[in-house]
Amino acid sequence: MRNRARYLTVMVPRVALATAVLLLATLDPLCAQNSPSTQDRFEVNDEHFHLTNYIQEGTKLRNFLAIMGDKVGRVALFGIPLQQQWSYQNSGDFAPTYYLQTDAPLYYYSFTDAYIAMAFRSLTADQQARFDPMITGFNPADMYAADHIRRVLLTFPGVFTGVGEFTIHKEFVSAKVAGETASLLNPAIDRILDFAAEVGLIVLIHNDMDVPFARAGSEPAYLAQMKAVLKRHPKTKIIWAHTGLGRVVRPVTHHAATLDAILKDPEFSHVYFDISWDEVAKYLVATPGAVKISADLINRYPDRFLFGTDEVAPTDQQKYLRVYYQYDPLWKLLDEETNHKVRKANYERLFDDARHRVREWEKAHAQMN
Repeated sequence: MRNRARYLTVMVPRVALATAVLLLATLDPLCAQNSPSTQDRFEVNDEHFHLTNYIQEGTKLRNFLAIMGDKVGRVALFGIPLQQQWSYQNSGDFAPTYYLQTDAPLYYYSFTDAYIAMAFRSLTADQQARFDPMITGFNPADMYAADHIRRVLLTFPGVFTGVGEFTIHKEFVSAKVAGETASLLNPAIDRILDFAAEVGLIVLIHNDMDVPFARAGSEPAYLAQMKAVLKRHPKTKIIWAHTGLGRVVRPVTHHAATLDAILKDPEFSHVYFDISWDEVAKYLVATPGAVKISADLINRYPDRFLFGTDEVAPTDQQKYLRVYYQYDPLWKLLDEETNHKVRKANYERLFDDARHRVREWEKAHAQMN
């Protein structure tokens, strides 16, 4: 690349330099995809997006590219690992499409990974460069979950970048899942995170910090367990979704201070947080005071936060980006460098590294299979 650029700079007249740059991009598509001029034309990257919903229906990936338009550059792409059962005994002719619409159970739906892989493979190379598919179709209470992840990587080489979003404790969801309930105390989680470290997969995990409607002032129910899991896996890049919040899992007392303690502790230097989901955004931008507390924390740790929409199968750009615009008060209080990192640069740094490491692992292990 350097020799080619030097040749063009020396040999091509200055008046034709713009044409030479375009020619160079044509000769090296990867250079064109990652060039600052290309990335700068997008406003944001999205590290948390569900292409399909709880009954495995959703937006066609090519249609979603049009929805992204010139607003969103890159997206971490995954389905939902749980299928909502349509139990006639429970809801009759009403076909539920969301887990809050019925008392029928949810069950793990492993085909989601193959569906995402095939949708990704249907795109051109330039289109694929805008996505980072994630593996999520496994039961985190199953000791074989890590084996599923390995199998998916070897079946679909060149596709996946990470694992998640997968869920351990989630309000109203965990109790509905058929079979054994996932737990942070289950060594199956350690097998997943150990394997992710071996491969270089980035991990996006949903785990509520507390239980719904917790008593004010009480110790968050799952905080200590989650911190223990994170400490056991220092070589795994882990994004804690929603900063541990949920629909009714409100910020714990001194939530920002709790996050600050994690972020400044060297034992958690591999841990990141995403600010995603409209149900969480409502807490962070609820009042001017809440926005300032959030902004002050993120400005102190600009490398440790990423933006995600957590949208599910949107049908148009307005619906897709509603969470992004919901955070407008926050964007205005972040300094310029932090704003850029949270919206775009942190994504590119973490996911580019994961892409490279996973592709190297796949090459090494393809020769062994």
